[in-house]
Amino acid sequence: MNTFSLDAGVADFQEKVIDASRLAPVLVDFWAEWCAPCRTLKPVLEKLAAEYGGRFILAKVDSDQHQELAARYGVRGIPNVKAFVDGEMVDEFTGALPEAQIRAFIDSLLPSPAEPLRIAALEARARGEAEVAASLLADALQLDPANETVQLDLAEIRIDMGDMEAAQAILDTLEHQAKDISRVRTLQARLKLVNAGTGADPAALKASIDANANDLDARLQLANTQALAHDYRTALEQLLEIVRRDRKWQDEAARKTMLDLFTLLGGDPQHEDLVREFRIQLARTLN
Repeated sequence: MNTFSLDAGVADFQEKVIDASRLAPVLVDFWAEWCAPCRTLKPVLEKLAAEYGGRFILAKVDSDQHQELAARYGVRGIPNVKAFVDGEMVDEFTGALPEAQIRAFIDSLLPSPAEPLRIAALEARARGEAEVAASLLADALQLDPANETVQLDLAEIRIDMGDMEAAQAILDTLEHQAKDISRVRTLQARLKLVNAGTGADPAALKASIDANANDLDARLQLANTQALAHDYRTALEQLLEIVRRDRKWQDEAARKTMLDLFTLLGGDPQHEDLVREFRIQLARTLN
């Protein structure tokens, strides 16, 4: 046994597993003396715990002696290894897997070496230092090139900086392989909005609409400009008016732009009511 491999039971499970998992991932190995695969798996886990040197902790639970814990965590067959991170069980496997698969399982739980740089980049962005943030994220990708969160953070920073081509390239790369597809869609919607709403003169567009209420192109440009200025209600009102006047105009451009705005705003609790309201209005208009 080593410093990073220990026995746990009902009395100390909170301390050795739940609390400890807030500092490093904890793998809980549910085993029993009579179980042959358990005897195969256990030394492999102990070896890896020593090798990883504290990057994860191995807690071994005798499922015969601690049936309450086995029942609590739904252990149906052993060996059963359950992973805890930040006080929660996040993953598991059953059986004596090959060492390579166990390594991959452990590696999936460990924080990325790029995470400190990513956090520093977020702090720089919050201070308004976009160039510094982008540089830190580029360094983070050198450490962990496949880190999706860092790539999406960088795409967002590039949009902030007005570097739409670089942002689009990142999103294009991730579009068909991203785990966080919701964030990809949100950034794509934001990118469309910036591309469509930059450079227009709101006063001139309003004058055009006052002169000709059917100037749908001016309405669409104005809606994009208003959305870019975070005046989302007014933007959605303009888009809904286009749908009312000609829902098929420019291949349903107004309806599609409304859907983009719903995607952009959907993850923000403060806009939930607004999105719900205009979804209902759009549905009523189309029907």
